[in-house]
Amino acid sequence: MFIVVGFVIILGCVFGSFVIAGGKFDIISHALPHEMMAIGGAAIGAFLVGNSIATVKKAGAGLGRAFKGSRWKASDYQDLLTLLFGLLSTFRKGGATAIEPHLDNPEESALFKPYPRLLKDHHLIEFIADYLRMMTVNFEDPHQIEAAMEADIEKHHHEEMGPQHALQIMADGLPAIGIVAAVLGVIKTMGSIDQPTEILGAMIGGALVGTFLGVLLSYCVVGPLAAKLQETIEGDCKPFAIVKTAIVAYAQEVPVQVAIEIARRMTPSAYAPTFQQLETALDEAKDGLNAAPA
Repeated sequence: MFIVVGFVIILGCVFGSFVIAGGKFDIISHALPHEMMAIGGAAIGAFLVGNSIATVKKAGAGLGRAFKGSRWKASDYQDLLTLLFGLLSTFRKGGATAIEPHLDNPEESALFKPYPRLLKDHHLIEFIADYLRMMTVNFEDPHQIEAAMEADIEKHHHEEMGPQHALQIMADGLPAIGIVAAVLGVIKTMGSIDQPTEILGAMIGGALVGTFLGVLLSYCVVGPLAAKLQETIEGDCKPFAIVKTAIVAYAQEVPVQVAIEIARRMTPSAYAPTFQQLETALDEAKDGLNAAPA
């Protein structure tokens, strides 16, 4: 919603100020279609040349993610901490025999099922399950676990950022593409040098629309969308750091509830549950664990 409001403000203020200052909008409207064709076509063509099909598809999906924003809400972070508490408590109480059925089939697990929004994030669920499963086969050195998880998170983040980097490169190139379109307009103008001054002036003005569009699209459209996508991706990667913190603390033989509290402190401040809120949620989780069949 804020992105749409931002674009309305951009277009309203840019073109509104031009009209209020006495600018002739008919020159822009006349040049806009073919200048947009040249700039947009060149930018999209260069984007296709410079990226794989997979990156192109992810970039398209990434634009949708930029408009939607991060899918993680405050309640999701509390649910993640509560889920980790349930998993680690089960692991500590019953060992590999108790935890493995939950890791093998999370969709049917009594520990995972109360959190359907978390289950939709398949990569995160696999991340949790894989590292807890590795710990059941004596992979328990906290330093090795931490190094392995950090490498996994870095790899995932790098792959997620690929489309964002591609969009940022497009944004960086748009001003130069606008100059290309403007130069073509100047060449066209020079071919009509024998025309009256008012005609030449309109033609030069139309050529400058290319430069204007390139800069506008770069700094007011594609660039901000790339920045928003980066913010969204980084927000969606925060839960992995929380999971890493909790599992590493558990591997260091910290009490489960303390490990979860340490992980809570890794939660973004705007979304972190308070100590009391998490305490209440964990008490409810304890009741559920005590009531669950062994």
